[in-house]
Amino acid sequence: MANNIQTALKKYFGYETFKPGQEAIIDSILDGRDILGIMPTGGGKSVCYQIPALLLPGMSLVISPLIALMKDQVDALNDLGIPAAFINSGMGAGEIRACLSEARQGRYKLLYVAPERLGSENFTNLLRNLPVALIAIDEAHCVSQWGHDFRPSYVDIAPWIAELPERPVVAAFTATATLRVRDDIAKMLELSAPDIYVTGFKRENLHLSAAKGVDKTNFISSYVKSHPEQAGIIYAATRKEVDALYEHLQSRGYSVGRYHAGLDKEERNQNQEDFLYDEIRVIVATNAFGLGIDKSNVRYVIHHNMPRHLEAYYQEAGRAGRDDEHADCILLYAPGDVQTQKYFIENSELSEERKNGEYNKLQSMIDYCHTTHCLQQYILNYFGEEDASDNCGNCANCSQEFDVKDVTIEAQKIFSCMKRMNEQYGMTLVASVLKGSKGKRIQELRFNELSTFGIMKEMTIPAIVELMHMLEADDYIYNTGGQYPVVRLSPKAGPVLRSQARVLVRMPHVPEPVAAESGIFELLRSLRKEIAQREGMPPYVIFHDSTLKEMSSRLPRDEYEMLTITGVGENKLKKYGKQFLEVIRDYLRK
Repeated sequence: MANNIQTALKKYFGYETFKPGQEAIIDSILDGRDILGIMPTGGGKSVCYQIPALLLPGMSLVISPLIALMKDQVDALNDLGIPAAFINSGMGAGEIRACLSEARQGRYKLLYVAPERLGSENFTNLLRNLPVALIAIDEAHCVSQWGHDFRPSYVDIAPWIAELPERPVVAAFTATATLRVRDDIAKMLELSAPDIYVTGFKRENLHLSAAKGVDKTNFISSYVKSHPEQAGIIYAATRKEVDALYEHLQSRGYSVGRYHAGLDKEERNQNQEDFLYDEIRVIVATNAFGLGIDKSNVRYVIHHNMPRHLEAYYQEAGRAGRDDEHADCILLYAPGDVQTQKYFIENSELSEERKNGEYNKLQSMIDYCHTTHCLQQYILNYFGEEDASDNCGNCANCSQEFDVKDVTIEAQKIFSCMKRMNEQYGMTLVASVLKGSKGKRIQELRFNELSTFGIMKEMTIPAIVELMHMLEADDYIYNTGGQYPVVRLSPKAGPVLRSQARVLVRMPHVPEPVAAESGIFELLRSLRKEIAQREGMPPYVIFHDSTLKEMSSRLPRDEYEMLTITGVGENKLKKYGKQFLEVIRDYLRK
């Protein structure tokens, strides 16, 4: 069986070796065991069920909430010579019946459906007689109310599977799940003694950075200007901010589109297609964009605003560098982002318990923005993954030089003020007292009579709050959570107050632009785009950027050498090999 797995990997996908965890997951599925796979974005989840689907008898069903992902994956599978189809809400009853009829005839190895489709009795009856060997559930975190994207339709998956004449193997996958969410997935999907694989959340090719106190619009404009040929996603919190950024970049002549729920469906779809097909380089969007977008050559993801929690942030940031090449993930933070996210939480329809959970997640996101320690390690710790190293050597906090500042005196002033206010108030009020504000509430509470009143008058209130956030991220102080958190001293603050310890803070630099691509790479990329336009599919479905870069570096001269390039399988060699070899040979002649 191992030989069959390896042969399928090379023949269809063009790879010699598996990514971490893939082979073990495939072995478990082929041995008939349920699995839960926690793999980061770009970790190769789809291969983990696509290869078993090829080797198992009958058909495999893939449950996914992402219509765009269905189409892209089915297009890519068919291009690889693997028969696949999808059924979504945009199809009529006749189209669905025709698709299922072909499935009954054994035409497909994989069929993609949305979870909502399982609620249709007619659909279920049509599907019931099909020989389903495997059910793969993508975005499995959606079944948990404690996940970041709960969908009620996922709760109905387990009862639906239980009613099948014969229970197939069930494989659940997600990119981001805390320990609590993992337990919820296994329970709610009724996985049978599942093998659980956590391949690690670490993405070594991603350069993480959090920039504070920058002019966001100018930063983004400058970054896009210095990366003119690279694909990037810029996320903003609101439609208004998306429109403003889009208009700003467009007015400066950049190749840019936009995506949010306020646009009509036709414009959204066109902008998404243009981005996927490399017609535009940059897309500015709300978090409605990107779910299931399997574009491999995104070189940067910039967050104009801080997201609500790390699950969403890491999933969105992880859309960069899916081809394992270097990519930048930049988070631009401002204090106003906190109020925006609190507004979204408070005005949601969540229960009070869920809201409190969201406030706690928001605090973890705030701490990420302010920590001076390893950003990669912070994320790993959040998801319950232990790493012996506290320095990834790649994020902004680890790879850059810092301006180190001793803020022991400032910290002592803040801690003293908090004690004199009985640790019963929020950061802004503490900062206002330290600034010496003459606000009405300070007068009423008689905080203007405290010895700490006005002892940091040389600083602005936002600057004091910013410093308090840094102290919070380093565990000197903590807050009680909820919509109106109260800040209190941690045990770590004691030695600082007694002048037995110092407090040092570091400020990271922003990423430098990456080098321009080589001439042969651009020629190969132009050919790829020409083929993609002719065949009506995204360029990365033809070949990933990483495959083109390997061609550029190794310059294969014949089909044998071309087949040794990572990402070139037999089917793609047959379809595209000759055209790419001609470009390479012509380049070498010149």
